[in-house]
Amino acid sequence: MKFSSAVYKLDRLNTHYIEIPLAVVKKLGGKFNIRLLCTLNNKLTFQCGIVALGEGKGYISLNAKRLAELNLKKGNTVEVLLKKDDSEFGAKVPEELAEVFAQDQEGFKRFEILVAGKQRFIIRHVTAVKNSQLKIERALAIIHNLKKLPLGKETFKGMMGIKE
Repeated sequence: MKFSSAVYKLDRLNTHYIEIPLAVVKKLGGKFNIRLLCTLNNKLTFQCGIVALGEGKGYISLNAKRLAELNLKKGNTVEVLLKKDDSEFGAKVPEELAEVFAQDQEGFKRFEILVAGKQRFIIRHVTAVKNSQLKIERALAIIHNLKKLPLGKETFKGMMGIKE
């Protein structure tokens, strides 16, 4: 699905975004619980979701890195291509985390029963560093912490090993 949108700034959250018109939201099923691949200006593709904006419209956040990569700022027009993201977890699982899962079936089972947002949190936490050894260390630590948490009580802080 292709369309054009402007870059806006959501002052209350201090973030930039592109607006998803009501007609596009309707073509996507009229709901906001869908994972997408968003391509901007035929240059940058990333996984995302749509956040409700009101009046049936939605938005996709743009972080500073993406804005800089595309040389965009508030008021610029951007060409948007949206496709359904059919990946298993809505984010690409890094090799290091996949290897931890291969060696720790209990950890993988605990990961699988998490809600999708918490699964993506773990994936992003591991991929946030570039060094492979640090990715392994992060994957081992977060899965270890996850296994210590009671079922149904998996919090972000708990998975990070932070006492609440």
